[in-house]
Amino acid sequence: MPWPEINLIFMSTFKETGLNQEILKAIGEMGFETPTPIQKKTIPALLSSGQDIIALAQTGTGKTAAFGLPLIQLTEADSASIQALVLCPTRELCMQITGDLKEFSKYMRQIKIEAVYGGTSIDKQIKAIKAKPQVVVGTPGRVLDLIRRKVLNLTQIQWLVFDEADEMLNMGFKEDLDAILEKTPDEKQTCLFSATMPREIVEIAEKYMRNPEEISVGKRNSGADNVKHEYYVVHARDRFEALKRLADVNPKLYGIVFCRTRQDTKEVADKLIDAGYNADALHGDLSQQQRDYVMNRFRSKNLQILVATDVAARGLDVNDLTHVINYNLPDELEAYTHRSGRTGRAGKNGISIALVHARENRKIKDLEKVTGIKFERKMVPTGKEICEKQLFNLVSKVEKVNVEDAKIEEFLPAIYKKLEWLSREELIKHFVSVEFNQFLNYYKDADDLNIPVSTKNGKESRGRDRNKSFTRFYINLGEKNRLNPARLMGILNENTQNRSLEIGKIDIMKKFSFFEVDKKFEGDVLQAFKNADFEGIPLVVEISIPESESRKDKDNSNYFRENRKKNKGQKKRRRF
Repeated sequence: MPWPEINLIFMSTFKETGLNQEILKAIGEMGFETPTPIQKKTIPALLSSGQDIIALAQTGTGKTAAFGLPLIQLTEADSASIQALVLCPTRELCMQITGDLKEFSKYMRQIKIEAVYGGTSIDKQIKAIKAKPQVVVGTPGRVLDLIRRKVLNLTQIQWLVFDEADEMLNMGFKEDLDAILEKTPDEKQTCLFSATMPREIVEIAEKYMRNPEEISVGKRNSGADNVKHEYYVVHARDRFEALKRLADVNPKLYGIVFCRTRQDTKEVADKLIDAGYNADALHGDLSQQQRDYVMNRFRSKNLQILVATDVAARGLDVNDLTHVINYNLPDELEAYTHRSGRTGRAGKNGISIALVHARENRKIKDLEKVTGIKFERKMVPTGKEICEKQLFNLVSKVEKVNVEDAKIEEFLPAIYKKLEWLSREELIKHFVSVEFNQFLNYYKDADDLNIPVSTKNGKESRGRDRNKSFTRFYINLGEKNRLNPARLMGILNENTQNRSLEIGKIDIMKKFSFFEVDKKFEGDVLQAFKNADFEGIPLVVEISIPESESRKDKDNSNYFRENRKKNKGQKKRRRF
């Protein structure tokens, strides 16, 4: 039976990789057109060489096909032993890889592929392994469990693939991986696929791989070329409002919002839902059933925004995301590469956004240095800009809506009669206002959320809100305690439990520091630091003399030195 003409053109491009006709036919029906850069380099290498391979490429660049297609071709269909093991970090990714491999082997029906993962009954998986598949895809924990139950025998495997190896290490699977590798034969081909190259990956390569060939697409730890990276500088208290404005100015947004903690994830998702957005949260407190429900809604685009932690989002594979928004920047800089890699997949463009406060500008510069990414500072849109964007989006939807003439025809006479008192111009105004008024009312007299950032003596500092009154505090920590502005703000947030705390100028000295806080939180700060300590050091937090009364920080130093001398003879000292 001749193949469709469209596949003949397709074949000529993928044939160069050395794939057989059965696989070419299967992936042609899946819509594959030309190999991605990582596929062009990896497929021939796996087919023609038994050498171990380290492949570095971002998520969404076709890594599953890069190792999956040659793996299927090399598998011996008449063998009753497990020939290939693919390890991946999460249940979702495990299921996705298994589904893809089954699609690739559509016309090679003798090949059996099974998935093993946690969060579901192990009995069915034991039964499936006893049916003697040639390829097993699994998460480290469940694979190790099946090995220890003597169900999974890896002594005959010829290929071992680590997919998203850096994520597995981030999730704490190193000991499991070591235990699994010890149960595999020395004579096998090991392929390690990763988006970044942390030290732990290097250690695994040195311990378990033989002179691996490194194949990379782009720079190590770098972001995808088709993703734009933007950041917005706002007060901590305005972070959610900035997120809301970005969602409103991008009506077609379909993306993930990353938060640092489970609590932040829940709070942000709840606020979005209350504001009328199709949003939900993904975090570690969800059961597997709840997680599957949320993910199914997100994949089917019934959810516009998914709010997640890094841990909960690991292994997610969702296509067509327009945006990734960092509500909080990750603690580990390399995690940013994984976050931003969720968008701009399969050759499409995407936008990765970071919401930062002024003291986090240093983090942006560190990210640029580590990843080679260039960030562009953008301004949070004004209310007028949002209303304009929403208005034209509404008009565009009306213009392109599919009109069912036959179904609406019988109602038109009554509608014409009802609206005949309106002129054409008035009718358009009324129609547009039905949805548009909510944005006009909400953004009427909307404040400018952007923080001016100026450069002074080579250091970045935030312009202070002149309409706000600040109280200046002393704290008995300084450079010798490895204190920096970011760490100080962490101490403040941790002790006050108030992430909306408005922080002004920060001055870090050698043995002590000064910081400003919105005057209305003065009492909260004093109360929060009563009997508080930091790494075993009792904290002293006191109101300093007003900055206007002290031209130099040295004066403040003398002020506190003199006060300590006066109080030296006292048995007790009030601590805050």
